[in-house]
Formats: sequence, structure tokens, C-alpha cells
Amino acid sequence: MAEPAVETRAGPIPDPAGSSHDGSPPGEGRRDRPGRVFWISVAVAAVFVGLGVFATDTFNDALGTVVDEIIDSLGWLYLLITTGFLGFVLWIACSRYGSVRLGKDGEKPEFGLFSWFAMLFQAGMGIGLLFWGVSEPVLHTAQPPLGLEQARTADAAALSIQYSFFHWGLHPWAIYAVVGLAVGYFSYRRGANSLRISVVLRPLLGDRVDGAVGHAVDVLAVLATLFGIAVSLGLGTLQIEAGLSQAFGAPEGLGVQLGIMGITAAAYMVSAATPVERGIRGLSNLSMVVAVMLLGYFLVVGPTVLELNTMTQGLGDYASGLVGMSLHTSAFDPSDWLGEWTLFFWATWIAWAPYVGAFIARISRGRTIREFVVGVLLAPTVFSVVWFGVFGAAGIDADRATDGAIARAADQDAASGMFTFIEQFPLVGLISGVTIFLVWIFFVAGADAGTVVLGSMSSRGEDDPRRSVKLTWGVIMGAIAAVLLGAGGLDALQSGAIVAATPFGLLMIAIAGRSCGHCGRTAMTLPRSRARHLRGSGPGGIVVREGQGCRA
Repeated sequence: MAEPAVETRAGPIPDPAGSSHDGSPPGEGRRDRPGRVFWISVAVAAVFVGLGVFATDTFNDALGTVVDEIIDSLGWLYLLITTGFLGFVLWIACSRYGSVRLGKDGEKPEFGLFSWFAMLFQAGMGIGLLFWGVSEPVLHTAQPPLGLEQARTADAAALSIQYSFFHWGLHPWAIYAVVGLAVGYFSYRRGANSLRISVVLRPLLGDRVDGAVGHAVDVLAVLATLFGIAVSLGLGTLQIEAGLSQAFGAPEGLGVQLGIMGITAAAYMVSAATPVERGIRGLSNLSMVVAVMLLGYFLVVGPTVLELNTMTQGLGDYASGLVGMSLHTSAFDPSDWLGEWTLFFWATWIAWAPYVGAFIARISRGRTIREFVVGVLLAPTVFSVVWFGVFGAAGIDADRATDGAIARAADQDAASGMFTFIEQFPLVGLISGVTIFLVWIFFVAGADAGTVVLGSMSSRGEDDPRRSVKLTWGVIMGAIAAVLLGAGGLDALQSGAIVAATPFGLLMIAIAGRSCGHCGRTAMTLPRSRARHLRGSGPGGIVVREGQGCRA
């Protein structure tokens, strides 16, 4: 049976007769049965894994060269588009279109504020903050960004906090928000009922999104998501292993890694077998509570006044330098630092955008655009400021006291930097155990969210994919991570995620540009004195009338 038509100002957009939206031929299969997108994605992933196992060094070098070329040649583009995305989401939230609901009029959000924030935070970067919260400020103090300050000085420390806020603040969440807003709007407001990335391109491509072009977009999204999560599982395993070894003297080796991977896979498979409102929400809530407790502990036992001063000063430096940092290319004095840090972060966030954006759209149904942007953009940024203010200041202070021991450990591995930092405070065993537990919870919840997104993208985009589809993706993710962990091919897969997702930067420009242009043209046609009394159209047919705000 064909899906209900999608309603627009120009009338309904009917589905092609018999279209299955998952890449299967007309009339073939059930709604939630995997189609061509699933099988093509699995086949391409198998080729990548095979090359990563049997031609590890050659494949790593080749993909590394491609990624380096992307970052070196397109660095200016990354800076422009990410800053443009930030401006776009802020504009649309502050405009009259901010009251448009990602759902039907009067529809209530599915999740409460705390659970919603906990889920979007763990999907976006929860585990990253846990380790880089100490390691990045410490490393930037030892090796100041762009060589702008003398190493290990007060000015270098201040600059390290400023750039840490920059890398983990507004820009990455703006990238996620563009994708999440588009998918949520088309899925829940326009009635597409699909989390597939290709759905948002229908106004640009028409019925071609149901053919090879749409399938290619969805395959790229699936591969970027699959590779990103598999790499995350592999690196998470290495981080947990490092923590167990450093804090408790546990043995290291492939056997221990596979054991950690097996336990993690079993946990996220169990969670994946339950609905989102039970599995992912419960894990995310737990991780948020534990993270806040850990934050509070270091705020109390650490240099509290220094942490609060750092937070305040860093926020001012970040705000005053935001535009300059956002567009700095080192044009006349090329710096490897920019490519190794800022541009690599931006490329990674764009690579994660299909996964995080689709998942955020899934949990944001019923919220207005303004609520969405405040929740997705501002709330995580505030939390990041507090997190880096506490852990960054305490880490820099402890690094000074240990004559650079934390920086040396962090230079080898971010996890080692975190656990070396913990060793400088009371209750080392307990806090190390809590940190390892929090890492594990973040990875389980993130992998569970990954099965939802992968299942949805590969089976016609529905909100709650069939359990067997989610579990299948769970097995594939774990198998890829385990195989490449043993073969040493995780670097290639991480590079592959960036290569696969790089085209999404251009697609995101098209998505945001169309919406922005549509709204901008409407606003320009309305005289300021009469704007409240005239009808105007916004993105996708938003209608504005006096006294009603925005609706579609």
C-alpha cells in the first residue's frame, strides 16, 4: 500500500505507485523489510572491512591521504559552511518561524526535557567530552593553538580553554541541528514519516529521491553512520582497556579487548530489543546523572575558584573571538595545527551529522523549531562550557603540579590523560571505576541509538524499525569493530567515515539554503508596518497570520 501523500502549499506530493521508499522494487516487500539500501550498504561495508583487514597499511595510507587532501583543500569551505549553519539555525529560531511545531498542531513532545537533553547529548558527543575535557586544554596549553602564545603560560592556558569551548560549543551542534531540523520537519510536519536523509531532498530532486539518486544519498548516510559507530565502539574498547590497566593493573591485549567488546555488544543488543522510550532513554538518563555527579566531585575537590574563574573568562574569550576563530584559515602562515584540530573536528562532526541529526529528529517530535534550536544548540553548549571550565582548569592546574605528566599521557592517548588526571585526586579507585562505567554506558547508549538510525534508514525510514532489523545492524556494527580492532584497521574506517560523509556538507548547504531563501524572500515582500496583517509563506508552506504565530 502506498504511503499517504505529503502535503505542501502546492498540493500533495504523492508517492510513486508502489514505491517502497527503501530501494526495493515497486510492490516488493513489507514496509519494514530491508531493501536495496540495506544490501548495498552491507556490501560496500564488507569491501571496506576486507581492505582494512587484508591490506591494512596500504588502505590506511590511501584513505589518510584522501582525508588530508580534503582537509587541506576544502578547509576554507568547512569553515564557511559550518559558520553559515550556525547563523542559519540561530536566525530561524529567532524568526517568526520558530513557533512552527515539528509535528501536528497541538502535538506534545514524546519525551520530557531531561530525557530529551540526555539522549541528544549522549548521541552528539557525551563520550568525547569525558576524555577531551581534560586532554584537549592540557595539550593546547603545552602546544598553543596556531603558535599564538608561549607554551605553558597563563595566556596559553586561557587560549586553550577558548579553543576547547570553540571545538565543542555552538558549531558542532549547529551542524547536527541543520540535519535534525530538516528531517524532523519533513517527517513529522509534512507527513513523510521517514528518517531517511533523502526525504529532505524531495523539494530539490522531486521523484528522483525514490530512485538511484535517493538511494545513493541514503547509502552514504548509512555508511557514514555505520563506520562512525563501529570506530566509536573500537576506540571505546581501547579506552576502557586503558582505564582498567592504568587504574587497576588489569592485563591488556586482544583477548581483553574482545571480551570488553562482547560485553558491550550484548548490552546494546538487549537495549536495542526494547523501545526507545525504555532502552535508550533509561541509559541516557543514567549516564547524565553519573556525568553530573562526576562534574560535581571535581568542582568540589578541585581548585574551585580557579574553575569558576576559568569558566567565566573562557566564556568571554569564546564570545568575543567567535567570528575570528570561525573563519581563521592561517592564509599567509599555514599551520598544521588548524588541520589537525579545528578542521578535523569539523569534518568529523559533518561525518556524524546523518546519524546524530536523524536520531535527534526522532526524539524531538512535538517540539517547536525554537525549542528544538534552544535544546540542541544552546543547552549542550552551556554544558560544554561548564564541563571544560571545571575539567580544563583542574587539568591544567594538575599538569603544572606534575611537571607536564598529564600532557605527556594525553599526547599518547586521551584516555590515559584522563586517568592520569584522576590519579592526582582522592578516591582514585572509586572515581576511576565510575569513569569507566560512564564510558561504557555512553557507548552502549550510543550504539543502541545507532541501531535505531541504521534500521530506520535501511527500512523505509520508519521511527521504530523492526527488532530483527535493529539487531542485525547491532551484530554488523560489533563484528566490524571487532575484526578491525584485531587487524589494526580502525584508522582506515575512521577516514572512511569522513570520506563517505563529506558530500553531506554540500547537501546540507542545499537544504539550509532553500529554507533560508524561501523565508528570506517572504520577509522581504512584507512591509514592516503591515507584516502582522498579511499572509506570508515560509519553508515548506508555513503560513503566518495575525495573532496566530506560525503554522504549516
